[in-house]
Amino acid sequence: MRRDLSGRQIGMIAVGGAIGTGLFLGSGLAISVAGPAVIVAYAVAAVVALILAYALAEMVVRHPEAGGFGPISQRYLGDGAGFVQRWIYWAAQVVNIGSEVVAAGLYLQFWYPELPLWIPVVGFSVIMLALNAGAVRLFGETEYWFSMIKVVAIVAFIAVGVTAIVFGLPGQEPAGIGALTEHGGFAPNGLGAIWLALAIVTFSFLGTEAVAVTAAESRDPGRDIPRAARRTVLRLAVFYIGAMLVVVTLLPWNTVSTGEEVTESPFVRLFAQAGVPAAAAVMNFVVLTAALSAMNTNLYVTARMTYSLAQDGYAPRALARTGRNGAPQRALAVSAAGLALAVLVSVFAESTAFPLLVGLALFGALTTWLLIFASHLVFRRRTAGEHAAVRLPGAPYTTVAAMLFVAAVLATTPFTDQFSTAWKAGVPFLALLVVIYLVIRRRRRTLTPSSARSGA
Repeated sequence: MRRDLSGRQIGMIAVGGAIGTGLFLGSGLAISVAGPAVIVAYAVAAVVALILAYALAEMVVRHPEAGGFGPISQRYLGDGAGFVQRWIYWAAQVVNIGSEVVAAGLYLQFWYPELPLWIPVVGFSVIMLALNAGAVRLFGETEYWFSMIKVVAIVAFIAVGVTAIVFGLPGQEPAGIGALTEHGGFAPNGLGAIWLALAIVTFSFLGTEAVAVTAAESRDPGRDIPRAARRTVLRLAVFYIGAMLVVVTLLPWNTVSTGEEVTESPFVRLFAQAGVPAAAAVMNFVVLTAALSAMNTNLYVTARMTYSLAQDGYAPRALARTGRNGAPQRALAVSAAGLALAVLVSVFAESTAFPLLVGLALFGALTTWLLIFASHLVFRRRTAGEHAAVRLPGAPYTTVAAMLFVAAVLATTPFTDQFSTAWKAGVPFLALLVVIYLVIRRRRRTLTPSSARSGA
């Protein structure tokens, strides 16, 4: 692999992985559960994501390897943890890639309603695979501008919202902050609803960990990774909390949509009130870009995870080969196969199989976070007293607190309508990975003595 990713590209890759259509379209779902108190949920989730980013930066600066946190888990928790974490994360991201490319196809139908869905799905898949198969510098630059579009849209949304709250839009009086306590109060559904919303909100921050995977291709991982990790989470906190504060201040929480359609997005409603021409079309372009950005980043991550597994002997060795441009093209092809399966399931079995895949994605991502925190605890114990370029403040207590939070969120998912399939799909898949690992380990132990005898 080639170290061709610049600091600005790495920062935007992390933002691109974490900001998807969930903020633009699905944010109404969390608001409908917790009301204006959803701001508290986003603030708590942002703190946990910041702890994750610091923990990752601390470990990755010392071990800037392909696969990011996967090899680190193997180093500090053992071969089994490294195997399970990388494969379950790979599966989670492949599902996300499939859902994002289908979403991108649906967004394109906003302008071309007669267009068969399979045409944009295939077209976008080919384009994104070509970008990832090229030099990593091309991927980094493309993702930089994809993410920039999302960032500009969010900043514009917050700016328009603050103007409407404090000064008023043309022809309108200042909105003030009365909506935060009207319609049942700040927490109309109680404290329990805030906790249920946390399961949804935490899902919005998944993708923060992607910054660790770029370490092996960063020009200066010791400088770029810590900086990108800190800036990414702080940006996410400002974007998510700021955007949600604007939404619940300007729109009655019980009228905010669940974001199932582009034209129902809170972003569209506010831009329309501000007199932005063709607000729905503008927002449709933004969410289309968001979907392609998330797909682009997740393809990058899954290819590097597969490459890392092949290097350690937990996937065919041929997948550890790179092309002349340094990209792991064979590993990318494996992720493309998973993408094709996810797309087929999402198109032809949306009401039956796809909810299970979404549950698997959430379970896999949260399990990955748990293993990252567990790795950090062992890492801190083994490197106690040594100099570090970046350190997580308050560790190991902050690490344990964040780990308990993620475990509690994972335990809550069966009680939410949206993520109730997480355990149904995640636990069997986790058990399958453990069985596969045990088989591989036993096979290795069986082959080693015979290899030694033949060598003698």
